Amino acid sequence: MEITQRSFSTEQDKYLMSALARQYSGNNLHVVDLPYRFSSWAFDDPENIRLWCDADQQLVAWAVLQPPFWTIDYVCAPEQESRLHHEILLWADQRISSTKNTPYERPAWFVMVFSGQDNRIHDLENAGFKCQSDVGDDSWSKVLMRRSSRTPVTVYKPRTGGFIVRSLSGEKEVQNYVELHRSVFESKNMTVEWRTRALQHPDYIPELDIVIESPEGDLVAFCICWYDKNSRTGHIEPLGCHKDFRQYALGRVALSEGLGRLQALGAQNIFVETDNYRNTAFRLYESFGFEVIQNILVYRKDYDSE
Repeated sequence: MEITQRSFSTEQDKYLMSALARQYSGNNLHVVDLPYRFSSWAFDDPENIRLWCDADQQLVAWAVLQPPFWTIDYVCAPEQESRLHHEILLWADQRISSTKNTPYERPAWFVMVFSGQDNRIHDLENAGFKCQSDVGDDSWSKVLMRRSSRTPVTVYKPRTGGFIVRSLSGEKEVQNYVELHRSVFESKNMTVEWRTRALQHPDYIPELDIVIESPEGDLVAFCICWYDKNSRTGHIEPLGCHKDFRQYALGRVALSEGLGRLQALGAQNIFVETDNYRNTAFRLYESFGFEVIQNILVYRKDYDSE
């Protein structure tokens, strides 16, 4: 069967890409939260995206260079993976080479892979990627966690008065959110344009965009939830709290609110991705009934010396 590559062209391509990820959801880390990732400024340049189609012009694979996350995201139909995975990684190498001295350049790029995806791991290692799970102090691996709607959501309220738990007030509050997001993650990757596009995505549900307002009127915590009504599946991405307010356990409050709203919409399963060690985030999700269902290996390839 003939497989051809083409460039990203229209917004319709995003829906085709999401549909392919949903079709093979068990093979992919990001499915329900793709509206968030597809709103990033990686899509400002169509050359950061590549699509593979069969002879009938049906999408069978796609890849995105995601500078905000330093990752190469991709999805491939299982029956085509032995043929296309190497080609996807080769395309990524070529695209990365062309980003030198541009805002998209990064000294290293990462690929997330489930620990049981042996063929992908073999291809990644042959392509020069190295597993980060055992590299000393900087070791890094992750997990995908899931909670069932059969588990009741424990409701938490702010420990002290004056905090307001509510939905984001649309585009007029995007700038304030962006400033909070940048402070929480100590990064300038989040932009007004990115956040605005997320709000405009057809799969965005305003009541799942949760923020907490301080007594002084500032945004201090957030929990954005995504929901696919067809699969009745939810995903948490992202969750955060300003460092000056963490003593109030507002991340727990925001997550509690988000889970309750997802279950009210009919979510049967809710997913979250987090680092694979018992840090604050892992313990928080565990306390809400999330269980590890997939171990995620992080593979890295350095490009700054090439």
